Amino acid sequence: MKFRYYKETDSLYIELSDRPGADTKTAAPGVVLDFSQDGSLVGIDIDQASRLTNLARFETDRLPSPSPAQAP
Repeated sequence: MKFRYYKETDSLYIELSDRPGADTKTAAPGVVLDFSQDGSLVGIDIDQASRLTNLARFETDRLPSPSPAQAP
């Protein structure tokens, strides 16, 4: 999973998969979901991200540790 912030558009893209997006759906004003060809969710785009969240703070909770085969 990758988080990318684009200052010029004040948008945050959360990449859930490295698969390409083939379709999009608006989930709420300013929130767009990207889906792969087979309908799997691959990304979330959030407009006006700096107004909706504190981008300086990133916290995770209870994420599993990667197995040795998944570690970078």
